[in-house]
Amino acid sequence: MKRFSFNLQKIMELRSYREQEAKVELGRAVGVLTAIENRIKETALMRHNAAKERFADPAAMPAWDHYIIRLDQEAERLAREAARAELALEEKRALYLEASRELKVMEKLKERREKEYRKEMFGAETAELDDMWRGGDALP
Repeated sequence: MKRFSFNLQKIMELRSYREQEAKVELGRAVGVLTAIENRIKETALMRHNAAKERFADPAAMPAWDHYIIRLDQEAERLAREAARAELALEEKRALYLEASRELKVMEKLKERREKEYRKEMFGAETAELDDMWRGGDALP
């Protein structure tokens, strides 16, 4: 019995590679967004600490006010950056889902063709054995 050969194997491998690349890109996008969110949390913590320290020394209050304003500006910038990163993440997620879906289609097609092949081969083997059993091929 000859082995099953899937004619579209190279295309399936290409789609598998494309899915892996999309998964890596999605992971990078998640990493970028996570880093931005961590910086937002750090900035919020620094602002909280600065607000507490602001009243410790009345002479340094204007300096603390400027520092708090700068931290607020940084938080706004990070929020805009996070919004852009979320958009990029959604785009990467959509690309990954599309690549994954295309690969699954190829896998299902391969499974179906392999099943048909095995059914045909089993039918041919059965017919051959039936012929031998009925005496269609005389054994020496």
